[in-house]
Amino acid sequence: MDHVIELEGVVKRHDSAGAPVLGPLTLSVAKGEALAVTGPSGSGKSTLLNLVAGLDRPTDGTVFVAGRRIDRLSEYSLARFRRAHIGMAFQFFHLLDDLTVTDNIQLPAQLTGTGRRAAAARAGELMQMLGIHKHARAYPGRLSGGERQRVGIARALINRPALLLADEPTGALDTASGHDVRDLLRELHRGGQTIVLVTHDLALAKACASRTVHLVDGHVALDTHAQAVR
Repeated sequence: MDHVIELEGVVKRHDSAGAPVLGPLTLSVAKGEALAVTGPSGSGKSTLLNLVAGLDRPTDGTVFVAGRRIDRLSEYSLARFRRAHIGMAFQFFHLLDDLTVTDNIQLPAQLTGTGRRAAAARAGELMQMLGIHKHARAYPGRLSGGERQRVGIARALINRPALLLADEPTGALDTASGHDVRDLLRELHRGGQTIVLVTHDLALAKACASRTVHLVDGHVALDTHAQAVR
């Protein structure tokens, strides 16, 4: 079985004399799997996401993503790897307000050296798929929360990443918009996208994920597989 994520003996301490905030943790995520990471505040969810994204480094252990050991890469190599292989969708979108929807989506492709024509074609494909093509020339401030999250997800997918990381993607949305994003994540999973979803929302985890890992005090307290996402 191909694994997109492989963590082996991972430990993260913020204070060398203190208890770990995460681990020891050994965890793998298969290609095409949708994993939800749940747990109370302070359980290590964000730390785990940051390690997988290469935004932080473990104190001990190894982190492999898309077949590459990332915990030993330089900051420059990490940034290049992240742009090419990892897409990230955030709770508060992090869109650039002075760029149009199209330009926001295309930005990561341009940073990896993709030609303007190819980037525009891919952005158009994603906007059509996510139902935001009519907002192509709009600015983020004119969109609803749900529409902005769709723009954020399109931006995360522009480089066809091996892995999509979603950090509380419905946390800042109203109920209707949250349901729209939930349905979108389900569609992406059905299409074969590997997803790691960090959420406090157990209903979202149940609806979107094929597997749920529940963290307590930096350790896996529960690891369950769901029935196929419909």
